[in-house]
Amino acid sequence: MSADPKRGRFAKAKGEIILREHEFDGIQEYDQKLPNWWLFTFYGAIVFFVGYWFVYYGTSLLTNPQQAVQEKILAVQAVQLKELNKLLADLNDSKLVYELATNPLYVAAGQATFTKNCVPCHGVDLSATQDDGKGKKIPLPGLPLTDHQWKFSDKPMGLFNLINKGSPPESTGNNGAKMEAWGQKLSPVEIAQVLSYVISKVPADFKDIPKPAAN
Repeated sequence: MSADPKRGRFAKAKGEIILREHEFDGIQEYDQKLPNWWLFTFYGAIVFFVGYWFVYYGTSLLTNPQQAVQEKILAVQAVQLKELNKLLADLNDSKLVYELATNPLYVAAGQATFTKNCVPCHGVDLSATQDDGKGKKIPLPGLPLTDHQWKFSDKPMGLFNLINKGSPPESTGNNGAKMEAWGQKLSPVEIAQVLSYVISKVPADFKDIPKPAAN
């Protein structure tokens, strides 16, 4: 029969087994000296944490998540602004009506973007209504786009800016709902494609736009 283990506060030597002095409700605890590799790993982790904490919060050497997100947002906005300026340099009412709105590929891309983002407010058929399944039309938050009435602008570039910047400050909205600034979510090209799709559905509304001069 083996001898009872030595009692003490903790083990001091490798291989030594100590039955710790404290006891609670008949529960006793053994203690052995941990391997050096484990101790070095543990203490190293503590040193690393203290050093990293100081560098992270006490210096500007590392970028925190909030700064990283802000930098990415600014980078995206810079790209969008550059793309917008490039597009606007060559975009006008005539080009939107007679070139982009008559391009099947451009219109199809605009329809896809419209279906994904604009249908909840303007409806699948652009009437700003939704069928309730019983033959009744339910009004949606947006304005109809096929009633031949344009509240803020009846010119393509005016509509482009309206989509890009959202409802103007003086707008009270439709049933209290204002259109958001889609330029914060869509690229200028996508906005031009959406507008081309809308124009293609009501070409008669823009028949007075002068055709581009022949080269």
